[in-house]
Amino acid sequence: MYKNHKFLVQVLAGPVLFALTYFVCKNFCDTKQACALATCMWMGIWWVLRPVDIAVTALLPILLNSFLDMVPMNGIISRYFSEIVILLLGSDLISITWESSKLDQRLALRSLCLIGASLKQQIFVWLAASTVLSIFLPNVVTVQILIPVSIAMLKFLGEKDITASKVAVPILLAIVWGAGIGGFGSPLGGAANLVAIGYIENLTGKEFMYGDWVIRFVPLLAVVMLLNFFFLIRIKTPISQLPGSSEYFKKMYGELGQIRKSEIIGFTLFFAAMLLSFLRPFYMQALPLMKPAYVFFFFGMLTFVLKDENDKPMLPWKLAEKKLGWGMMFLFAGGLALGKLVTDTGAAKIIAEKITLLPLTGDVVTFLVFGVFATILTEISSNTAAAAIAIPVVLSTCQQLNVNPIPYLLSCIVAVNCAYVLPVSIRAIGCNHGLDPAHLLRYGLPLSVTGVAVISLLCYFAMKFWPLFNSL
Repeated sequence: MYKNHKFLVQVLAGPVLFALTYFVCKNFCDTKQACALATCMWMGIWWVLRPVDIAVTALLPILLNSFLDMVPMNGIISRYFSEIVILLLGSDLISITWESSKLDQRLALRSLCLIGASLKQQIFVWLAASTVLSIFLPNVVTVQILIPVSIAMLKFLGEKDITASKVAVPILLAIVWGAGIGGFGSPLGGAANLVAIGYIENLTGKEFMYGDWVIRFVPLLAVVMLLNFFFLIRIKTPISQLPGSSEYFKKMYGELGQIRKSEIIGFTLFFAAMLLSFLRPFYMQALPLMKPAYVFFFFGMLTFVLKDENDKPMLPWKLAEKKLGWGMMFLFAGGLALGKLVTDTGAAKIIAEKITLLPLTGDVVTFLVFGVFATILTEISSNTAAAAIAIPVVLSTCQQLNVNPIPYLLSCIVAVNCAYVLPVSIRAIGCNHGLDPAHLLRYGLPLSVTGVAVISLLCYFAMKFWPLFNSL
């Protein structure tokens, strides 16, 4: 039936690992908990080997729960169109208008016009542009915008073979690494953040305001970005100057012409949605149900009504149907569903009990253990899946240790947005455009190790000396 034996092995790896995990876990937990942990392993190995699309793997909780009855099915199904999925839908609708009107290119090229001839300046601007854009746009979109532009620039400057170009290495790494870390700069930076918000709101029993997120995470993001920059400029290149690059971007920007009505509308919709999300405390009593998810959904729906400069809808449904990130939504929802299985069966508590066997006291070593755990999960799967698995384990472990979970939860959010080594997720896009996976391993591994240590130290000192890091 299957001519490709490698594919067959990859497919069977999931159920085989499920069975092995189940029989091992049955020795120290009940049937439902063992099934939940086995589900984690099945989904994890398929997310790594990818015999099917990662979005398809994200649907496994529905299928497996229907057979195994681990938790009530309504709790699983509801995760696939949760409030945060609606937020993703609304923001995605607006983002599509940015792409169709080329507003995303205009913003990117405008910032890149500031580049000087120095390669260090090049690296910094590419890193900064990627980081900042991914704060507001999905990191996949950011990489898809910047990678083609960077390659076009390099070829214009004489680097014809991107795969063999040593100059291209730090620039391409700056883009894929920047898009990854920029995700934790705002709640909208990635689905993993929205997973975290769900757990935070369940923990605190109140709505988590977007402004509170930015205050706590932007200082950490600045440090992490500088750490990335330090590692990038240490990569050896044959030249230190790229003359003519700024002129190239100015030429490309000029070709876009005057800003159009569709670009203005697209920017206005996103800015208005973002502004109202941060101003939520001022109108929440008058409109208690108008949370950021529904704010973005409202402005997203306006894209079907408003007309562009050609008197056509800003977003025709056929384009929306084609461009919407259905896979991203399923991946996010699947992560939530997996988290539901792990939490409600008590499997997270079992893992936490095993972790607490380590000599953990809530000090910097505890941050380090959580950081390593979250980073490894992110490297082998995706940050959304990693957040769905790691966050409930961190919360359960903190309960076992009888410590305030907030600072450890915040550090976990940073960790799941910092992956540098394996050619998966957005890093796979860079590899598809000529970035050698060996460079990811060579330069990403020391950065990953250093990053976990720095993040752990930062969060430990923030817990000790910054009151905002201990409460929400």
